[in-house]
Amino acid sequence: MLSRLLLSRGYHSTKGVFGNRPKPTSRYEGASAAVLEKRNSNSNVYRWVEAYRTHGHRVATIDPVKFQPSETSANKLPELQYTRYGLTAGDRIDPSGLLNVPQQQVLSMAELDQLLARMYCGTCSIELGFIESEEERDWLAERYEQLYQHEPTVSERREIAELMLKSQAFDQFLAVKFPTVKRYGGEGAESMMAFYWELFRCAGEADLRNIVIGMPHRGKLNVLTTLFGTRPAKIFKKFKGYPEFAADAQAMCDIASHFHTSTDVTVGGKTFHLNMLHNPSHLEAVNPVSMGKARAKQLAQNDGPYDVQGDDGYRRSAVLNVQVHGDAAFPGQGINQECLMMATVPHFDVEGTIHLIVNNQVGFTTPAERGRSTRYVSDLAKAIMAPVVHVNADDPEALAGVTKIAVEYRQKFGKDFFIDLNCFRRWGHNELDDPTMTNPLLYKVIHARKSIPDVYAEKLIAAGVFDRQDVDAISKSHQNYLTAELQAHEQYEPERTYFDKQWSGLQQPGDEVTVWNTGVDYRLLSHIGQASVKLPEGFNVHPHLQKIHIDGRLKRLAEGQRIDWATAEAMAIGSLMYQGFNVRLSGEDVGRGTFSQRHAMLVDQQTNEIFIPLNAMAAGIPNTGRFELANSILSEEAVLGFEYGMAIDSPNSLVLWEAQFGDFFNGAQIIIDTFLVSGETKWMVCNGLVMLLPHGYDGAASEHSSCRMERFLQMTDSRETSPDGDAVNLQIINPSTPAQYFHALRRQMIRNFRKPMVVVAPKTLLRLSDCVSSHGDFAPGTAFQPVLPDPDQHIEPKRVRRVVLCSGKHYYTLQAERKSRQVSDVALVRLESLCPFPVQAIRDELAKYTNAREFVWSQEEHRNMGAWTFVQPRFENMCERRIQYRGRPEAATVAVGVSQWHVKEAEEVIKTTLY
Repeated sequence: MLSRLLLSRGYHSTKGVFGNRPKPTSRYEGASAAVLEKRNSNSNVYRWVEAYRTHGHRVATIDPVKFQPSETSANKLPELQYTRYGLTAGDRIDPSGLLNVPQQQVLSMAELDQLLARMYCGTCSIELGFIESEEERDWLAERYEQLYQHEPTVSERREIAELMLKSQAFDQFLAVKFPTVKRYGGEGAESMMAFYWELFRCAGEADLRNIVIGMPHRGKLNVLTTLFGTRPAKIFKKFKGYPEFAADAQAMCDIASHFHTSTDVTVGGKTFHLNMLHNPSHLEAVNPVSMGKARAKQLAQNDGPYDVQGDDGYRRSAVLNVQVHGDAAFPGQGINQECLMMATVPHFDVEGTIHLIVNNQVGFTTPAERGRSTRYVSDLAKAIMAPVVHVNADDPEALAGVTKIAVEYRQKFGKDFFIDLNCFRRWGHNELDDPTMTNPLLYKVIHARKSIPDVYAEKLIAAGVFDRQDVDAISKSHQNYLTAELQAHEQYEPERTYFDKQWSGLQQPGDEVTVWNTGVDYRLLSHIGQASVKLPEGFNVHPHLQKIHIDGRLKRLAEGQRIDWATAEAMAIGSLMYQGFNVRLSGEDVGRGTFSQRHAMLVDQQTNEIFIPLNAMAAGIPNTGRFELANSILSEEAVLGFEYGMAIDSPNSLVLWEAQFGDFFNGAQIIIDTFLVSGETKWMVCNGLVMLLPHGYDGAASEHSSCRMERFLQMTDSRETSPDGDAVNLQIINPSTPAQYFHALRRQMIRNFRKPMVVVAPKTLLRLSDCVSSHGDFAPGTAFQPVLPDPDQHIEPKRVRRVVLCSGKHYYTLQAERKSRQVSDVALVRLESLCPFPVQAIRDELAKYTNAREFVWSQEEHRNMGAWTFVQPRFENMCERRIQYRGRPEAATVAVGVSQWHVKEAEEVIKTTLY
């Protein structure tokens, strides 16, 4: 059994766990006996055919703007010469069983050579040599070679040409009407219309229910208005300087090339839902978001990884993820490697993504040969053995055929597929750019050639599919339509697409801070806590966990007085599940927890099987939520982007991402900046993602000491001179008790709005004996408190001369020193919520200390870090008192790397705060 589990990529139950169902093993037994006999009896010919399959791409004519002479060609490449395999010009071959041909026929060597060259060295070529699976190689070769036996119908050719001509007409229209606007048009890449056209047809044939697309700027407006149902009037109104949202939306808006769509598409009588996501200008950042949103669709539909296998066997997911890439960005941006490494990892698998690389052959102004160190832009795909097909953009019919193969491959194998569309940019990086300054020879060729739609239209005219009047009529009709849309742009009213469907009942919050009753009867919480460590009979738990984790938790629950952090977390998650909410916790080693505190996922010490007790608790109870523990790859940017994608589509799921240490978030800074904290104001896309960032100075030097809360505070739109409300873009808390953490997690789902939340999470507090809560702290009627009063009963408010405000772990250090020195005239007030800044709660607390004359902010972080620069202006402006700083001085790094220095600094902070 152990070997079977290892082969299935990690320790998971052979029966599956929530979010990961075992996939059936392949029953492929290889080629038939007759085919093997044919290959063996014609082994030299078969070696030659395999050489074309392996090396043909190297000399394929896939470049529509080749301006440098080829170093080699098919008739020069040694691997493709039949004489190398002992064959002669006079040989005659029956290729059946060796090559996929329509019927049995005998070919001369010249005829077979010509056929192989047409298949593998023409305007389309596939790479097969790096794929280990014999089943996949045989299937791909068969389907790819069958592509050359299929001729598109007249109507199919006309539809493809019409879409490409409309795309060209759109760009030409914008060039005349909006000559100074950067539109990132599709000129030079109009063939992508054939990709989407065939994708939609295949989606209908495969009964797909959702397609989720992540796409950058290039050609985005073209496909939105030509294929995806977006009215050009919306684009034109934006270009005229108007907002894209209704007046009542609290939004700052964004540029048109970041627009999205969410619409139903009907093709061939079959309807599916299409989502093209908003994208930022950071290239490729949208890719993991599209994966996360696709997986959220699977969750909502009990589909794919969430499908409970029935009597009808394994079903492929009906939700398809599509990613469109740029040629320089795909190999250049590390997020793509991270996404590919998630492709088949449990809890991140979306059962295959179809990738289209729009290969402009120049990145901004960087020539292709200086934009990477690999032969192809697609070579990252080889890391996961995903098939790659290279297509010349002048052959949209081949692109459509390859797209059909891509969908069929994904449906059969549930794996990624790459299409490398070799095209060009007619106007450089944008329409206001002059690319000839840096790439004169390339653009001499580009400007000398006809457009891709015109080349294809002339081909169809020559074939009798079109005449010139047809082509002109298509362009003229679309120009007339665009003219009418431009005239109607002032009357166009923005659609209200937000707070619809699964977001119904939710809203944007107002300028007040609301309080939500998040308490739960302790009898239920005790039951949940007990269930969180209940194991099935015969499960071999680690002996240390039995004593410390299981027995210890049961004892604390029975007492009800010393509930620790991990137990409070389990109670929060379990109680939300009882209310029907799903919970997803993602990150590195989150099942165990970085500090070996969580153990929400237990591993049988003899079988390696895993067990998630909270899901066993929920089993059999109607309408309960489920708990998904997603141990992630060692990635921050792609994984956080994935979780953001889950959160924007799943308002009824508590989505948490835990950094292994707080400072690990900086690997995901692009996602935080461009999606998490600004997505709502740019795009009216809300999310309730929770980031758990362990924080605290423990003498372990700079790295892993700080979660850099100052950066998050600086990214909020909190006001310095008037009180914050729930409408702030980012909520930041530094809870100091398990109960506060419990209430904060539950509040995320109980409220009628969703906001992202950063939890400055503990390390040492996880096991600190003083950091506990009693059962009354969780009772009905209790809630998260933005400010915690001084609990020390020995402190008399009238005798207090100094009020110290602090946050999180630092309170316990100050309290221990105050108690040991019997300091009685200093009060310690905890700010549990940093943003929204709790002005009224602070005022109410300060009112107790009528004789206090000194107000101090104390922190363990350096002065240019932590919350000081955020707290000071708000406290002084709105609490109308001066506040002093106590903490470490300014520094260039988070913490010293010498333990003696660390201790001395800590002592100085405590001394200056209390005395």
